[in-house]
Amino acid sequence: MRNIEVVAAIIEKDGYYFATQRGHGEYKGWWEFPGGKIEEGESKEKALIREIKEELDTDIKVNEYLCTIEYDYPNFHLIMHTYICALVEDNITLLEHESSKWLSNDELLTVEWLPADLEVIKIYFC
Repeated sequence: MRNIEVVAAIIEKDGYYFATQRGHGEYKGWWEFPGGKIEEGESKEKALIREIKEELDTDIKVNEYLCTIEYDYPNFHLIMHTYICALVEDNITLLEHESSKWLSNDELLTVEWLPADLEVIKIYFC
């Protein structure tokens, strides 16, 4: 089974967390924390800043490391490093996602999360 290593941004603002709905691929329609793959020679923090710029056309500040989740999907093993982040400015443009929502802690389980992201929520937010 192949390994895929990614970073994810838990963007927090005023007690709400930013969730994005996948717009393509096998898991189209499922919800996730935005982020993506780490390129060779790139730090996790730099990868996260780059991925958020590519996906949401905005800049973030990486505040702190939260956790690393490993999850076995049917076709690959995911290693996901998650960070608590903040927006530098309040502008977000969805470039790859179908939809987005700001969710309070009580609302986090109201969308269909990808399994690895759900693990983060269950461990750290519920």
